[in-house]
Amino acid sequence: MNKTLAILFLLFLSLTTHAQNFNFGAITYDDYEFDKKKLDSNANAIVLKEFGTASIQRDDNTGSLELIFEHHVKIKIYNKEGFKEANIVIPTYKDESREETISDLKASTFNYVNNNFVETVMDRKAVFTENRSKYTRLTKFTLPNLKEGSVIEYSYRLKSPNLFNFKTWEFQSNIPKVISEYLVYIPGIYNYNVSLRGFQKLTDQKVELSKECLRLSGVPIDCSKINYMMKNIPAFIEEDNMTAPSNFKSAIYFELSDVQNLNGGKTSYTKTWKDVDYELSSYKTLGDQMKRKDVFKDLIPEITKGSTTDLDKAKAVYNYIKKQIKWNNYYGKYAEDNIKKALENRSGNVADINLSLIAALSAAGLDAEAVILSTRDNGTVNKLYPVMSDFNYLVAKVNLTDKSYLLDATEPLLPFGLLPLRCINDQGRVINLKKPSYWIDLKASQRTTTSYILMGKMTTEGKIIGTLTTHTMGYAAYGKRKDILRYNSPDEYVEKLDERLTRIKILDHQISNLDSVENSLIEKYEVEFTINDGTNKDQFYFSPFFINTISKNPFNLNERTYPVDLGAASDERIIINVLLPEKYQLIEKPKDMAIALPNIGGRYLLQTGLDGNTISMSQILQFNNAIYQPEEYLFLKEFYSKIIQNQKTEFLLKKAN
Repeated sequence: MNKTLAILFLLFLSLTTHAQNFNFGAITYDDYEFDKKKLDSNANAIVLKEFGTASIQRDDNTGSLELIFEHHVKIKIYNKEGFKEANIVIPTYKDESREETISDLKASTFNYVNNNFVETVMDRKAVFTENRSKYTRLTKFTLPNLKEGSVIEYSYRLKSPNLFNFKTWEFQSNIPKVISEYLVYIPGIYNYNVSLRGFQKLTDQKVELSKECLRLSGVPIDCSKINYMMKNIPAFIEEDNMTAPSNFKSAIYFELSDVQNLNGGKTSYTKTWKDVDYELSSYKTLGDQMKRKDVFKDLIPEITKGSTTDLDKAKAVYNYIKKQIKWNNYYGKYAEDNIKKALENRSGNVADINLSLIAALSAAGLDAEAVILSTRDNGTVNKLYPVMSDFNYLVAKVNLTDKSYLLDATEPLLPFGLLPLRCINDQGRVINLKKPSYWIDLKASQRTTTSYILMGKMTTEGKIIGTLTTHTMGYAAYGKRKDILRYNSPDEYVEKLDERLTRIKILDHQISNLDSVENSLIEKYEVEFTINDGTNKDQFYFSPFFINTISKNPFNLNERTYPVDLGAASDERIIINVLLPEKYQLIEKPKDMAIALPNIGGRYLLQTGLDGNTISMSQILQFNNAIYQPEEYLFLKEFYSKIIQNQKTEFLLKKAN
């Protein structure tokens, strides 16, 4: 749920108890004995108290304004599984000229020994930093002397030049919290748009006036002092098939709207898309690169040679860029330098590659646009007003006579028109150099399809020898091609695959269309495996569910407050036909099934039988939606439960008299 809370200077006043940090090291017996059943009997650790404060202050040395953020937390560890909560990672961000810094770091572990709390202070040498990327640094440390029952506590101070986003506060994390409290001081000249995201609601919110909290050029400025509090917060449990957890965790976000200048004017930071369109179209690292048709003008005749339609031209250009510029694994909505340099170096970030694609498509006389987006692990973007920091990626859009295609040339193994799964995240913003920008849905253009066909014979020794043929399309084919090409050759891939398969032995293989990404990937294996040891030829069990067995339900929560996002609709089909060596009777078999999800959301079909001497199984598992809403979660859970229960049954075959 989203709830916008507009902060205006002196919105309202309330005479309330002041929010207050707690003393470091003041561990009580109640902390040590806290009964986790009050919150979550399954918890491995619980946050007993968490307090944060953020304010804008003037640096006496530089005279510039900076954000000061302080964080203090106390956690009860219940068992060894909870020890991981003592591994702390604090991210800080930097650019070419400014960076965030951490100071006043304190961390201790408290254990109850002989009726007294014994404090183990973390050695400063235990703290180290890691440069995660060009713009991100991680400060890491682990609290010492952990035992089951320990209480850990740490605090730090962060100094940041970034006033635009103030400082996000996450009330919810992967463990429950008794209380989480955030106190902010916002100068009256600053106006922030504030949003509370997530399913949990605030327990309390208090606002009062803080007189003369800041002084600029000798002018005293009052602040809105706002306290946000949440109590008894459940853990946020991550399951498979979801986008960024930040989309769904209960947290408070700040985005700077405008600043009232001391001279009476106002600087607006919440721009309109019209403003952003103008800026992006004139940026040297975005709009200017889209216009660089000159880079490809002389190359286009050769690239598109033999293309008879605009679609053929677009595919030829797309394939050329995929081959010519290798992705350096960096995301970005702006070129690192320029596309000419990326082409010469044959390397670039996401924007270098896809801006090159846009320029080349334009040089070929095609209508091409840019689409800026946020990847699945980066969260969804704000739709109310442009927040450019929300976007971290850029792809191309080509508009042909009857259809438009979204293209990303960073992945050579993806077919034309299918974006990488990381890009399938709500909506992107289309940037056109001549028209206003607009939103576009980011959806997979292909259904993920997989089919397995096993045709085999059973020997009198209880072995099945046959041919297993697999066809894959969409993301399934992309994943399989990626796996195969990690090895020096398909032969080496199959060799390693054979080693991993405990029940099945691969006798021979043939892989087709490995490099033809527009076509179905075909794998053909001659296989051998044993279903019984041959000691009892008169009667034996045989399970047909040995291909992609569903043994574990991916949905185990009692309730899920965020969508199930599969990325794409999917279709999996399995056909098995095995010729038996003699005449058998079918005594028991898995129950035939035909179950469906509501609103044509998907289906599971199973048919098994014995026809003459051939035992057979046909199975279809379909998901017709890419996204299922939280209210559909229990249907998915029950759907899988029924399939798993039925797949526990086997064929029982008895020799006919």
